[in-house]
Amino acid sequence: MTQPAEQADSRPPRRRPGGRTGRNRALVLDAVRAELAERGYDALTLDAVAARAGVHRATVYRRWRDVGGLLADLLAATGDDDWQPEDTGSLEGDLTALNRENFAALTARPSIAAALLAASFRSEEAARGLHRLWADRYTRCEVIVERAVRRGELPPGTDARRLLVAATAPLYHELMLLRTPPDPGLPDQAARAAALAARAGAFTRPS
Repeated sequence: MTQPAEQADSRPPRRRPGGRTGRNRALVLDAVRAELAERGYDALTLDAVAARAGVHRATVYRRWRDVGGLLADLLAATGDDDWQPEDTGSLEGDLTALNRENFAALTARPSIAAALLAASFRSEEAARGLHRLWADRYTRCEVIVERAVRRGELPPGTDARRLLVAATAPLYHELMLLRTPPDPGLPDQAARAAALAARAGAFTRPS
């Protein structure tokens, strides 16, 4: 879930390394993205990343230790932003905007998002990092449901997580599991179906 919002991000700002350390981190993480997207998890090595980044290999080994450390830091950096879901003025519009963003990330060539998903099945560090990133994104996206409840589009007690999963899951199922050719209408269709079900109370928590 990869940005005007009614609710500002209230989390305290994270400390980012500056100076040479910050520059080296940015170079290394850019190199990890490129290597992962172009060559895949199996070919990802600290030596290849160091060479591509132009950073001394000893620096890379000392700071990140192994491929798992690189992936964990890349995912941490991905979540270290002020992203918020778009406020379009309607539930279906918000879900559609979210789905279109995810669709673009999954169908990009090369797709960093798809590469990280694949890596999470091979690396425990990547799996944990991806879980934290998704948990954070789902939490930020709860505002979509909160806005819809305030507008009277959804019944109070609608389970935000269940609704968000239902809206976004068809993209991952079709593109990542079934590997069907990308259908530009899929984001809108999935959002519309989830919005209809939600308005009918399909995701309302029991009293």
